Amino acid sequence: MPGFELFGESEKSQVQDVLDSGVLMRYGFDGMRNNHWKALELEAALSKRMKSKYAQLVSSGTAALTVALASAGVGAGDEVIMPTFTFVASFESILAIGAIPILVNVDDTLTLSPKSVESAITDKTKVVMPVHMCGSMADLGALKTICDKHNLLLLEDACQAIGGSYDGKPLGSYGDIGCFSFDYVKTITCGEGGAIITNNEQYKINADHYSDHGHDHVGNNRGTETHPFLGYNFRISELHAAVGCAQIERLDDFLSIQKKNYTVLRDALSPLSNITFRKVPKGGVENYSFISIFLPTTELAKKAHTALGEAGVDSCFYWFDNNWHYYKKWEHLTHKRSLGKLPQEVMNQLPDYSRSDFAKSDAWIGRTISCLVKLSWTDEQVVERATKMKEVLEKFV
Repeated sequence: MPGFELFGESEKSQVQDVLDSGVLMRYGFDGMRNNHWKALELEAALSKRMKSKYAQLVSSGTAALTVALASAGVGAGDEVIMPTFTFVASFESILAIGAIPILVNVDDTLTLSPKSVESAITDKTKVVMPVHMCGSMADLGALKTICDKHNLLLLEDACQAIGGSYDGKPLGSYGDIGCFSFDYVKTITCGEGGAIITNNEQYKINADHYSDHGHDHVGNNRGTETHPFLGYNFRISELHAAVGCAQIERLDDFLSIQKKNYTVLRDALSPLSNITFRKVPKGGVENYSFISIFLPTTELAKKAHTALGEAGVDSCFYWFDNNWHYYKKWEHLTHKRSLGKLPQEVMNQLPDYSRSDFAKSDAWIGRTISCLVKLSWTDEQVVERATKMKEVLEKFV
């Protein structure tokens, strides 16, 4: 991770194919494009790889979450349960449709705690949205049991975990809807892009229409299409889809490289008595894009993270103080900062997160360091990195 590390001739060829056709938009211009449909090609490949009936490409991972929620009929005043550790896009997508983000604690999986989810459910809850951060997943079996019990939608945000699996199913395909990001720093990239997968035909139809201004896409004349409902512009371009067409064919190779490099790091660190590794739920397989460890205390984790940087071990993250990924720095959410007026439902229902107690999340995230696993490392570089990490971390007892 990320896929741009290994850009090559296949990506160039796919992009050149679009430029030669002269049609960069995914819809319309049928006569000009000489039957070149990169978005449709990538959707078919994604459906096959993720073992889902339907896929819908959109302009970003954030758009994927927004469109997925809207496609399932989630709207103003509906509550969506999400973790305290994620990317800001999680609550942005919820707020974008007037729904209410309900933050709950994470556990040693670094994702949604099923116990915390159960206690957060109200009569307004419509969705449980686990976010598979740093390449691994929530306890999806436990969450599905909760969703089935309360008749809730299980929406998997698999934006950081494409290629992982749970109970033999690709991540994103276990719940009712799954979302992916193909931005520049993801395991496979389109530069910018995202996707929704589902086995629900109506969700697919809704996503297809909603992401293109409500166009029904009936016939081959865009100008005569009708609009069954309101929509917005979340379209992906053919250029971005073309890059994805090349990258998805290389996904399994990328995963193999990540696993090999991850294993070298993990084998080096496993003998250390002062660290433990994030929990991967039974039946789960990571995509190996990060290696995440727990130090004994928050203070030691902070010091260890600094020491890793000083030793030249780059791309390691201490999420507890991170501006984008942990609730403590989401002041724009806490203080409801918006360019315009927020929907009344949001103003009335949004919890006062400035007073929230997420001590259980703090206890895990405060002790966590996650290190990116790169695709472009040589075998020598991986061994050197593993040696440095072990030398640094063994001092923090």
